[in-house]
Amino acid sequence: MQRLYDLLRRYPTWVDSFWAVALLGISWVSIRNVNGAATGPSSTATALPIAVVLSVVVALRRRMPEKMLVLAVAAGLAQLVLDVPSAPEDFAMLVIIYTVAADGARWASRLALIGGLCAGTLSQLRWPTEASGPGGVFMAIFQTVPFALAWVLGDSIRTRRAYLAQLEERAARLEKEREAQAKVAVAAERARIARELHDVVAHNVSVMVVQADGAAYVMDTAPEQARKALETISGTGRQALAEMRRLLGVLRTGEHQEGGEYVPQPDVEQLDDLIEQCRTSGLPVDFKVEGTPRPLPSGVELTAYRIVQEALTNTRKHGGPNAGASVRLVYFDDGLGLLVEDDGKGAPHELYEEGGADGQGHGLIGMRERVGMVGGTLDAGPRPGGGFRISALLPLKAAH
Repeated sequence: MQRLYDLLRRYPTWVDSFWAVALLGISWVSIRNVNGAATGPSSTATALPIAVVLSVVVALRRRMPEKMLVLAVAAGLAQLVLDVPSAPEDFAMLVIIYTVAADGARWASRLALIGGLCAGTLSQLRWPTEASGPGGVFMAIFQTVPFALAWVLGDSIRTRRAYLAQLEERAARLEKEREAQAKVAVAAERARIARELHDVVAHNVSVMVVQADGAAYVMDTAPEQARKALETISGTGRQALAEMRRLLGVLRTGEHQEGGEYVPQPDVEQLDDLIEQCRTSGLPVDFKVEGTPRPLPSGVELTAYRIVQEALTNTRKHGGPNAGASVRLVYFDDGLGLLVEDDGKGAPHELYEEGGADGQGHGLIGMRERVGMVGGTLDAGPRPGGGFRISALLPLKAAH
């Protein structure tokens, strides 16, 4: 049954043509009976062409609705002029009124409504019934109702189709918006992972390089110090690998880290371990906490940790062999303050202006992005008298 329905929908003109032939056959029988009984002034010569025209209207109504409406109007006027009373072929007028109301242009729909409302009255005036007065008015109204109903039904179909098309368009737009949002989320997550990888790799590799240089320098004169340096390199490498596995695990779908959970994100409490690692690698760091420590949002704590980590990494990379650093962590009522300073040579100018050239300066770019994500402010630049200074204020509520 469904196949038959799909076939009929695929060839609508053939379906309409079938009904047009059926209507023409019924009209021919009606014309022969009327002429044979001599009950009307019409003849086959005048009635049959009108029946053929209205059958063509039914056959082509969906291909050319506006033209078929005009042809139906012409056939109706010909009936009035040639005195051809209403017959079965006039059913085509109801069909074309419905069609243009549902699918035709707006002007054609209005013309169909006006013509349909006038058809009953014109028919009653041209071929009045035996009833007079109120009876004639009632008959005119009765003949008008089918035309009005045909137009109302077609217009309601048009409205429903427009509503469904609007829903489909809205659904398609929402789907595109969801895809766009998903792409933005993926890009943001990739950027976050890139920042994390940069912080982890830059910090730990710099520690390993410093320790390796130190081990090579004292290998012959102080083997015990070289052994400790190698142990530090080994531990730092394992820590870097663990961090990288945790970050890369975010990129895998349906897989979990060993133990079923990912390693927790670094927070402010782990700054002691970070600074101790820097001291072990040969960078003197003075660390002080001011204010009353208290739990902070995870985003703020991670941002604070990464800023300190990146700042100390930059000190080791650009501060020189005798550089020292200081870290101040200040708890305010409405936020967290960070101040990281060193007395080294300071970073080259191009690394903190406009993100640097040739792909350099990613650490400071990452800092600014992290601080911006929590609604904070960051100031980075050379200190008066030498060295480098990074200060940040991280509010407890993100800026709107």
